[in-house]
Amino acid sequence: MNKFQKLTKALTLIVRKPWLLNNVLNDTSEWKKYVEKHYHLDNGFPVVDIVDLLGNVDELISPYSFLDGGSLLTDLTLLRGLARNFENCSYFEIGTWRGESVANVAACANECFTLNLSQLEIRDAGYSEDYINQYGVLSKQFDNIVHLRGNSVDYDYRSLNKKFDLIFIDGDHHYDMVKNDSNKVFTYLTHENSVVVWHDYARNPETIRYEVMAGILDGTPKQFHGNLYFISNTLCAIYTRKKLKASKFVTPVHPDKYFDVHLRSMPLDF
Repeated sequence: MNKFQKLTKALTLIVRKPWLLNNVLNDTSEWKKYVEKHYHLDNGFPVVDIVDLLGNVDELISPYSFLDGGSLLTDLTLLRGLARNFENCSYFEIGTWRGESVANVAACANECFTLNLSQLEIRDAGYSEDYINQYGVLSKQFDNIVHLRGNSVDYDYRSLNKKFDLIFIDGDHHYDMVKNDSNKVFTYLTHENSVVVWHDYARNPETIRYEVMAGILDGTPKQFHGNLYFISNTLCAIYTRKKLKASKFVTPVHPDKYFDVHLRSMPLDF
């Protein structure tokens, strides 16, 4: 099959099944080219060692479900450690799901706000009732968590009348939504010393998601691009005004540390 025949076949398939176009638009190599062309960041954000950032890591991560759609243990360790750096930390997140991340931060913060789609919007998107009913199952018992309903595209952030110390962006990870959420956060929710964390900047701690990276860069004010970092051993990128010791991201990563993990199962009785 020559190139013309391949092109004809591909176009025919896309006409019959338009959703296949998403595979082209979301192709990692195309987003990588986009980032390289517009921002000259061939290796992603500079990487900061999680131990250099937080000091010796010693956190009890609870609750933790080991289920799909959650964060790594190190992601939650990062959030808890960052929250501890603020006195009476005020925390905001986009994307509640089961409430695992906000429940972990609630143990270290004074107040937490978490925004998730309404039940109607989730239902209209085709999700099951069982999925809908799991919203906030791990966070609803915390008194210092405010559960908000709304779409981050048109949510009225000004109605909160607050700025936050630590903000976690963990909603839809497609480019348009990452760009939107980043822009809204910097426009309405940050103060001079705020720290912003994006989840799923990486697919795993050694593989960057360039579509997410593009959304971060296009949604973050240009004057802050030098304040964006990738945190080692996590899936997270962060923004901080503090200048951090960082190095070029190289993969495969040679391990220079390990973590002790102690597992204990607990019944969900709330």
